[in-house]
Amino acid sequence: MDDVTWRKARRSNDHGGACVELAQLVEGVAVRDSKDPAGPKLLLAPAAFRALLADLKQQ
Repeated sequence: MDDVTWRKARRSNDHGGACVELAQLVEGVAVRDSKDPAGPKLLLAPAAFRALLADLKQQ
């Protein structure tokens, strides 16, 4: 996943440095902590990512 374009989530800075970055992949959406770009990444299938967003919007 080193050759993908990561972008910071728009609302990441609203939460005291809890920054999340996303990358669009053929397989789905990758998620990582912007403070640890070499650290673990989470790959979500498109349906799982949509479900996560829907759940977060209800919070």
